[in-house]
Amino acid sequence: MLRSLPKLSFLFSSTRNPHYLASAHRFASKGRTIRRPASRVKIGVTTRVPIRSMSTSTNSPVIASEMAAEDQVQVQQVKLLTSTIDDYGGVIVELDQPMDSATFIPILRASVSHWKQLGKKGVWIKLPIHLVSLVESLVKEGFWYHHAEPAYLMLVYWIPESPSTIPANATHRVGIGSFVMNAKQEVLVVQENSGKFQGTGVWKFPTGVVDQGEDICVAAVREVKEETGVDSEFVEVLAFRQSHNSFFEKSDLFFMCMLRPLSSDIQVQRLEIQGAKWMPFEEYAAQPFVQTSDLLKHINDICLAKIDGQYPGFSPKSTSSNFSDQKNYLYLNAGTLKRSNSS
Repeated sequence: MLRSLPKLSFLFSSTRNPHYLASAHRFASKGRTIRRPASRVKIGVTTRVPIRSMSTSTNSPVIASEMAAEDQVQVQQVKLLTSTIDDYGGVIVELDQPMDSATFIPILRASVSHWKQLGKKGVWIKLPIHLVSLVESLVKEGFWYHHAEPAYLMLVYWIPESPSTIPANATHRVGIGSFVMNAKQEVLVVQENSGKFQGTGVWKFPTGVVDQGEDICVAAVREVKEETGVDSEFVEVLAFRQSHNSFFEKSDLFFMCMLRPLSSDIQVQRLEIQGAKWMPFEEYAAQPFVQTSDLLKHINDICLAKIDGQYPGFSPKSTSSNFSDQKNYLYLNAGTLKRSNSS
């Protein structure tokens, strides 16, 4: 017999107590309802869940006969973790209400059992920092770390026996370098007072890391402004480089960008930058460090070709996507594409 479970709850058979079963059937046969105290943890599913009554062995033939006849078992109520369905057959749980491990573990186990019956695969639990005490419980139940942010830890679990297809955490960090040249063919360069270039005397292009949710074209303009005080506008992506094991074993994508200066006065940001100035491109390219770097020599060749008008870069084209409501940028060779479409 299938029974529809109450909203925000999931029912489990009490199969270990035949006296409870006998009492349950007697109450059921008289039309009475057994009530259990409701959990004070305000979490649970939001749909009605059908569950088939489970049979159980007992020493009483009377009880066994009643069970066979009615094919039902009164059960105790346990609430489930509230979850949302993701696009890949998994569930996402965002915990918030404080609870201790003794309260949490039975609810977690019941929830995983329920999701398994529904055929769900991956379980994502977003654990806020104020519930850090539950980390050990989750790990002991088979969850593992996926990623962390300042305010939460994301843990995951794979329900099926098949190999997990949960995607890895973000694999790349994105950086930018800015080639900014004025009408005198001078390039904007900086000396850093921290990191690998500290104390080397090397003059380099302004560089930085793209913030989360920030476009490459926006990051390049921002970094130039922050480090030198120079206003600029984005022109093109000239090239990009991929490297590995760069930052805490993550890969790195570095985009070399060309910007057009809108001002010339320099105001150095002293926190990270020791000095900044406009330098003739030939002087920059002649530095021993630049001459001995295979990567920088290639970048110099690209910049020279761009100066001579012989190198087409990739300019940002604002587009929309079926996967997001936000505007995004496609970087393309607009000039070549326009000539190709007009031919």
